[in-house]
Amino acid sequence: MNESSMCSRWCVVTGGRGFAARHLVEMLIRYQMFSVRIADLAPTIQLESHEEDGLLAQALQSGLAKYVSMDLCNMSQLLKGLEGAEVVFHMAAPNSSINSYKLHHSVNVQGTQNVIDACVELKVKRLIYTSSPSVVSDGVRGIFNGDESLPYPAKHNDSYSATKAEGEAIVIKSNGKNGLLTCCIRPSSIFGPGDRLLVPSLVSAARAGKSKFIIGNGNNLYDFTYVENVAHAHICAERALASEGLVAEKAAGEAYFITNSDPIKFWEFVSLILEGLGYERPRIRIPAAVLMPIAYIVELVYKIFGPYGMKVPQLTPSRIRLISQSRTFNCSKANDRLGYTPIVPLQEGIRRTIDSYQHLRAGSQSKKDGPSNASKTPAEGRVADALLWRDKKQTLMMMLFLVAFYFHFVASGYTIVTAVAKLLLVATVLLFINGKLPQKLFGYKIEKIHESKFHVSEDMSRQVAGSVTFLWNSATNGLKSLAIGKDWMLFFKVVFFLSVISFLGTISFHTSFVIVFPTVLVASIIYERKQDAIDSLIRRFGEKLKSTIPGTSLFDKKE
Repeated sequence: MNESSMCSRWCVVTGGRGFAARHLVEMLIRYQMFSVRIADLAPTIQLESHEEDGLLAQALQSGLAKYVSMDLCNMSQLLKGLEGAEVVFHMAAPNSSINSYKLHHSVNVQGTQNVIDACVELKVKRLIYTSSPSVVSDGVRGIFNGDESLPYPAKHNDSYSATKAEGEAIVIKSNGKNGLLTCCIRPSSIFGPGDRLLVPSLVSAARAGKSKFIIGNGNNLYDFTYVENVAHAHICAERALASEGLVAEKAAGEAYFITNSDPIKFWEFVSLILEGLGYERPRIRIPAAVLMPIAYIVELVYKIFGPYGMKVPQLTPSRIRLISQSRTFNCSKANDRLGYTPIVPLQEGIRRTIDSYQHLRAGSQSKKDGPSNASKTPAEGRVADALLWRDKKQTLMMMLFLVAFYFHFVASGYTIVTAVAKLLLVATVLLFINGKLPQKLFGYKIEKIHESKFHVSEDMSRQVAGSVTFLWNSATNGLKSLAIGKDWMLFFKVVFFLSVISFLGTISFHTSFVIVFPTVLVASIIYERKQDAIDSLIRRFGEKLKSTIPGTSLFDKKE
């Protein structure tokens, strides 16, 4: 069945497989306002399990929805994808956490200009652009009850915000061009079912034991917007632009903040999500000023190691400011000119979100989320977590320890007894100061070190014994495998490891420390990312060696 035989009114949703865009697509299908053309980069549409029997699958089957592969930088694809459309919802955007100006400019600015040019050439009637509240934020000062009179700052916090502002400006400027009516939607902190960023990152932090902390005083207000309200706002904007006369005239050529109209403390929202999924709420307050120097160091380290595969860190200056400042907006303009009011209250949205993430509840960690081979070590892979930057706190602590170790044991020239005595002296002073400090200082709670921290519990004793047993059994099993003579991969790993140890034994303690730690760090990251390829290479090498060395057939004999 071709398009002409179906509903003659078509709309296009760019970035149609994104988080908010999926909800808009389903809402458009449910309301039967238009036949929907879903445009995205992938060559074909891959439905998720919950979509296979749902509204979207039915619409694709009946022809009321159609998927088109489209690159915003390819004008011929754009013209083909937008042909015959009455309205375009331009929601495509790159990942905001990747701070690449080239990427963001190509999509948010050049891609948006291409969409506008295609709309003008094809005489599309309406264009609704999904912008961001970050276009009016400099990332340094908080915003409280901000409205659309706020100007763009002289300098934005990152390239995503800067290019979003550029894209928004050209959309507003294009209003009225060849009959095209435009407006921009600025949804604040979107959350809800299907989100792959906010809730998963909160759960990941909780599972890593990093969700205990409140950055700042914990009283900063935020506007979180339930995703169905964001979809509803886009439809309100389209309806307003489609109206005749003064309504369309007032709505067109403007930008609108969209919220749930129900500000909430940022850390209260986080706590509600975490508690709803069975995790503890954050409780330890840390002043933002205390973390900023560390965040600058982490950011610098990422700039150095980022090109070599280091993951984007969570602890950056911009992120600390973002989660420790107020960020609320007034959406009365959207109410007045677009007729927008939230259709799902905030608490109901939180409940629906929690219900949709039952697979992320505490205690339900899947095998897929389990540790890789590089992490399967005693003490629950803590060394691997530190080396591979999975646990930034552990990595930082390890680096501080190694720096202290270097200056006390390697560079200082002290004897081990002298160095240990100095470390114990510093620890004694710090413990005494911690004991003398009041329970609260400058409004912040001081966490006291309880005497129970110095006792070894029964559980810990079992864990230590278990770790020792694990090491012994692993070594024994390794020796057995070597004695059988079948595991070539193990053989070459052991030979390589012992060769490295032999080499390191020939160089000085100072030189070995300077060389070994960076080497281990880089090797751990490479092996984590290319583990299958490295293992496969070793296996192939072993098999080749086995086939070429005379007498190796002896190893194949049955016991």
